[in-house]
Amino acid sequence: MELAAPLLAVIAYPDIDPILFSIGPVAIRWYGLAYLAGILLGWQYARFMISRTELWPAGRAPLTRAALDDFVFWVALGIIAGGRIGYILFYDFAAVAANPLRALEIWNGGMSFHGGLLGTGLAIVWFARRNSIPLRSMADLVAAVVPIGLFFGRLANFINGELWGRVSDAPWAMIFPSGGPVARHPSQLYEAGLEGLVLLLLLAWLIFSLKKLRAPGFVTGVFVAFYALSRILVEFFREPDPHLGYLAGGWLTMGMVLSLPMIAVGIWFMLSARTGAAVPAER
Repeated sequence: MELAAPLLAVIAYPDIDPILFSIGPVAIRWYGLAYLAGILLGWQYARFMISRTELWPAGRAPLTRAALDDFVFWVALGIIAGGRIGYILFYDFAAVAANPLRALEIWNGGMSFHGGLLGTGLAIVWFARRNSIPLRSMADLVAAVVPIGLFFGRLANFINGELWGRVSDAPWAMIFPSGGPVARHPSQLYEAGLEGLVLLLLLAWLIFSLKKLRAPGFVTGVFVAFYALSRILVEFFREPDPHLGYLAGGWLTMGMVLSLPMIAVGIWFMLSARTGAAVPAER
C-alpha cells in the first residue's frame, strides 16, 4: 500500500533547473559539472597525498605528480566509457539491442557506477603496468578520491530529480516532480552522505591517522566493501528502475546484485594487504 507523507510534514523539493545556463544550443548541466568537479577535486586531493611521502611504503609515493597528471585523462575516459557501457549492459540492454543508436542517447538512461568502477579499474591496470607503478598503491590512491565524485554525482541526481526513493511517510520525504503525487525518500541524499561524505572521511582517517597506505590494497578493500554495503542499504529505500523493477521477492534490485560480489572482493583486498612493498616513482 502506497502512503504519502502528510502534506505539512513533507520537505519541499527545491526543483532546481538541471541546466545551469545555456549559450545558444550548448547547455551547461549540473550533472556534467558534477563529473568535472569530482575529477578536478579528486586530482588535487591525489596530488596532496603524493606530496605526503611519509604516508607511503618506504617513504616514497608510487608515482610522480607528472604521471598523475597524465593519468587524469585516462581515468576520466574509463569513468565515462565504463559508466555508459555498464548502464547499457546492466540496465538497458534489451532496448539498445532493439535500437543500437539508443546507446548514444544519453538522455534515455545514464551512467552506471559499477560500469564506471570497471572502467576505472581497467584504466588503473593499464596505466600502472605501462608506467611501472605499483598496482595496489595506484588503486589505493584512486579509491581515496572516488568518494568526492560520488558525493557530487549523487547531488546532481538530486538536482535532476531522478533516481528518487520509495514511497515514504517519513517527515523528510519529498514529492519529486517526476515521481508522482506521493512523497518519497530522498535516496540520492542518503547515497551522497554514505558513499560520498562518510566514505571520504573514513578513508582519510585510515590514510592520515592509521597510515594504511603503507599496506597497499587495504584502502582499496575498505572502499570497495564499504561502498557495496552502503549501496545495498540504500537500495532498500531507493525505487528500482521502472523497466527492471524488483528482481525477486519484492525487494531484490539490480544494484544489490551488482554490489554483493564487491563485499567479497573488498574483504579479500583487506586481508591480503601487507605492510611494506610498493615503491617506484623518483624518475
